Amino acid sequence: RRSTYNHLSSWLTDARNLTNPNTVIILIGNKADLEAQRDVTYEEAKQFAEENGLLFLEASAKTGENVEDAFLEAAKKIYQNIQDGSLDLNAAESGVQHKPSAPQGGRLTSEPQPQREGCGC
Repeated sequence: RRSTYNHLSSWLTDARNLTNPNTVIILIGNKADLEAQRDVTYEEAKQFAEENGLLFLEASAKTGENVEDAFLEAAKKIYQNIQDGSLDLNAAESGVQHKPSAPQGGRLTSEPQPQREGCGC
């Protein structure tokens, strides 16, 4: 919908103000299977993405087109950012949180828990 597209700049500004500068953002044009009902051209959306440093693809949840690719492209870009050092997983602003696992019973201790017999499920 054109009205949704018209809000992109505002939403992108909000996202960038609230996240790490290296956050991976993907613009996904949905309902790619409904070409005849399109309000925004592929070229227009792609240009917006390029001008704003976003990944871009079109997808269709109905047909499954590019749904998995959206996740894969995001993962590749995140991995690339880690490899080139622009995303430090140890920095608080990376968005990655490392929390210790709570043992069964819900208590956190620094002492090792005894091994239990049988299934741990």
